[in-house]
Amino acid sequence: MTAGVFKTPVVVAQASAPPHPLLEFWSYFKANFGAVAGLVVIVVLVLLALFADFVAPHSPILTNNTAFLKPPVWQQGGSIAYPLGTDAIGRDILSRLIHGARLSLLIGIAVVTLSVISGTILGLVAGFFRGVIEIAIMRLMDITLTLPSLLLAIVIVAILGPGLMNAMLAVAVVLLPHYVRITRAAVISEVSKDYVTAAKVAGAGRLRLMFKEVLPNCAAPLIVQATLGISTAILDAAALGFLGLGAQPPLPEWGTMLADAREFVLRAWWVVTLPGLAILVTVLAFNLLGDGLRDALDPKLKR
Repeated sequence: MTAGVFKTPVVVAQASAPPHPLLEFWSYFKANFGAVAGLVVIVVLVLLALFADFVAPHSPILTNNTAFLKPPVWQQGGSIAYPLGTDAIGRDILSRLIHGARLSLLIGIAVVTLSVISGTILGLVAGFFRGVIEIAIMRLMDITLTLPSLLLAIVIVAILGPGLMNAMLAVAVVLLPHYVRITRAAVISEVSKDYVTAAKVAGAGRLRLMFKEVLPNCAAPLIVQATLGISTAILDAAALGFLGLGAQPPLPEWGTMLADAREFVLRAWWVVTLPGLAILVTVLAFNLLGDGLRDALDPKLKR
């Protein structure tokens, strides 16, 4: 009788595949309830801005001589035709708020885009070309930061003249130093790493090192700062509009709506409160979104 030969089965442990970067990012992001709420608010605002012509019940500049300072629908004297009431010349508040969302988001995105592009280029130049170039760029940014942001914006608009485009340019200049400093600091920390040294050995030129190797690894802090910068841009543009230096009537910009309603604060609360609430909710949503992006993109904050 021959003894049977038994072979012990070999169990091979298979390593589980790492999660997709987007799924990993979303898992960290959704853990922050405030960030998710901010994202929902921003999505709603973007949809309202895109379809403002179809959602708004009236034209934002159309006046009604029979409906001056009409209260919201839930107050005595209100009308379903004007759910949030009307302003001093009979324009629908709801329609102006919806169209104002389009204008405010456009201002925030355009200002931040201009600031991020300019600030990233200057920060890369300052980080790679050390010496006189770096000192000149950073001292100019330091001087800009020593001035109060709103005061600097007012001075720039006073020089260029009031108007929406000039106000956007002024706010972009105010926000510029933050992106320059963030990019420079990230570049300085990245250029000493092994992958940059390997790229240099492989013969990569200065432009390739700047834009293909180093810049993608500096994107996370820039994305977070850009998200927070949108809220700052909306606030500064609203402040300039309130002072009469930003968007000019009859454009339905939230700051301009506040300026038009100053004399009716005591007898028509809705013409002041509702645009102020729109600014508050929008700025808060972008700040919460920025906090969530910071937590999800910064490895040091991941739990």
